[in-house]
Amino acid sequence: MRDEPTRMPAVYLGHGAPPLVDDELWVSQLQGWAKEMPKPKQILVVSAHWESAPLTVGATDGKTPLTYDFYGFPQRYYDMTYWSPGAPELAADVKAMMPDTEQVAEAPDYGLDHGAFVPLLVMYPDADIPVLQISMPDLDPEHLFSIGQRLRPLRDDGVLIMGSGFMTHGLPFLRDWRPDAEPPGWSREFDLWAAESLDEGAIDRLMEFRTAPGMPYAHPTVEHFAPLFVTLGAASDPEAKPETEIEGFFLGLAKRSFQMD
Repeated sequence: MRDEPTRMPAVYLGHGAPPLVDDELWVSQLQGWAKEMPKPKQILVVSAHWESAPLTVGATDGKTPLTYDFYGFPQRYYDMTYWSPGAPELAADVKAMMPDTEQVAEAPDYGLDHGAFVPLLVMYPDADIPVLQISMPDLDPEHLFSIGQRLRPLRDDGVLIMGSGFMTHGLPFLRDWRPDAEPPGWSREFDLWAAESLDEGAIDRLMEFRTAPGMPYAHPTVEHFAPLFVTLGAASDPEAKPETEIEGFFLGLAKRSFQMD
């Protein structure tokens, strides 16, 4: 008899840029987190780096290719590989779960971008888990939350739902580019506000994040915060206190990452 799949959490993590794979602390945090979780049967990623309307599913055939969507880094980061199996059945499930009003497109040549493959390279280096990336059709919190709600049943089938962004992402306003740079006030303020709002289950407050302390410096563009709403929607109880797995800062930006049942 085949074992029943283990129910997986919904997670939101800070994926960082490719050089984060060289940061020993961040790598150890991600590796430790992955070891604490049951091994997923499949992984569904919503990355800050893919916004495409309508909702779109990426590559599913054979080994999933990568999209090297970053610029100006040393060549070794472009030589990274992560040949995870495609997940065509998961793509079909995603399509079936969407209402008639939510059109779903296909982008068979879109490989995993760095918001997906950088953390997965650290968490599941064997690349033996089928991975599917889907786009954010827009950046509307309520819409993304509703998509997460639709996807929630996948967790019972052993699917890890991963929202991949960064808790603060004010790159244009950084003045110190050292990994251990002192966080700017706006980064600390927004991170504290987000942590308190998540702990209090204040979903409506989180959806009004554009007026939060530290804004707009924390997110001059909002795509790195937006995947959080898919994660919240996929949670069994979006108002429950999340399990914070990673805290702290890198380049002064908040790495806060968490999981929800």
